[in-house]
Amino acid sequence: MKLYAKPLAALFISCLTIVPPFLAAQDPPPDQGSQQTGQAGATTTGPVTPVDQAVAPQAGTAAAPVAPDAAPAAATNPPSLGVPDNGNTGNTAAASLLNNRIGPNYLIGPEDVLTIDVFDVPELSKFDVQVGNDGTITVPLIGAVKAAGLTQGQLREELTREWGRKYLNHPQVTLYIKDFKSRPVSVVGSVSKPGMYYMTGRRSLVEVLALAGGLAGGGAGAGKNVYVERASGFQDLPQDDGISEIAADKVSIELKKLLYSEDTALNIDIKPFDIISVSRAGIVYLAGAFVHPGGYVLDDKDTITVMEAVAMAGGIGGNARTSQAKIIRRSDASATAGTEIPFDLKKLLKGKSSDIVLAANDILFLPNSTAKGIAKGTAGSVVGILSGLVIYRGL
Repeated sequence: MKLYAKPLAALFISCLTIVPPFLAAQDPPPDQGSQQTGQAGATTTGPVTPVDQAVAPQAGTAAAPVAPDAAPAAATNPPSLGVPDNGNTGNTAAASLLNNRIGPNYLIGPEDVLTIDVFDVPELSKFDVQVGNDGTITVPLIGAVKAAGLTQGQLREELTREWGRKYLNHPQVTLYIKDFKSRPVSVVGSVSKPGMYYMTGRRSLVEVLALAGGLAGGGAGAGKNVYVERASGFQDLPQDDGISEIAADKVSIELKKLLYSEDTALNIDIKPFDIISVSRAGIVYLAGAFVHPGGYVLDDKDTITVMEAVAMAGGIGGNARTSQAKIIRRSDASATAGTEIPFDLKKLLKGKSSDIVLAANDILFLPNSTAKGIAKGTAGSVVGILSGLVIYRGL
């Protein structure tokens, strides 16, 4: 097939000399026909069979895809269900696999990158185009063509029709999605791999958290809740224990119930442009005459008691001045001072006083006989000493 124009009288000559009718009606040679089956994810004569989505193919489309005559160049940021947009270079195999998995009904969107090829037309061989914010792509000879909102098969048919109407005789157009960029989901907070992920099919909250590497551990461990923000709101929010709507565009879900219970109602579907934020666990700090002073993560708790904190620290060390213990209550972890709450730990341990609740960012300070000045000092002095300790266990 050759690229040619059809102006005026030259049209008759071109039909006789460039593309004779009997050649146009012939099937491609065997070696060319075999080349057209190499790219499993491409769209030519019809959509691919869905794997990742249980959606039936559109009526009127063929079942077997035909692929370009050679593998395209390696893709940058290949489409992946588990890799955030971090600039890594992938390969064509990943693009082919995912094009197979998304099924025929994936709708192209703004910022998606497409690879287009017209068989046996060098001028239109394997070129990339990105869908603009207005939903269009710009292709040679035709100009702007609407792409957003169309499936791969629908866009291929449109390009075939436009090129065939003015410029080509029975063009064989192939296209596939090289980069999926149109349906981002942001995952932030206490996950192993925070970042932006791209939706190529239906995904639940647990599946998206898995894409982000699961919950973070150590000092950055996940807290009690995961929050999902959605600009369009939550019209179909399930009425279930463990999920609550804290704003018109934001819901809170208890992580422990989401991950470890059999209640599937909490595992809500995630939509493009959602923002998923996993809360960070609070930390209570134990400084001074403890066997193991340091910072202790609350995990899925909001508070612990002084007795629990002493047990977590392995008990009280030697020379402790238990009658002069104090709690320094801070508004956040960066505060250099806070409200001092003195108490007698000795009476508490003997059961002569009620246990005291500690919240995130509280400092439980227990002086020893060598720290008399500190015991009588300010909260700022204690925070200064605490900054020299190993705050997070395991770091």
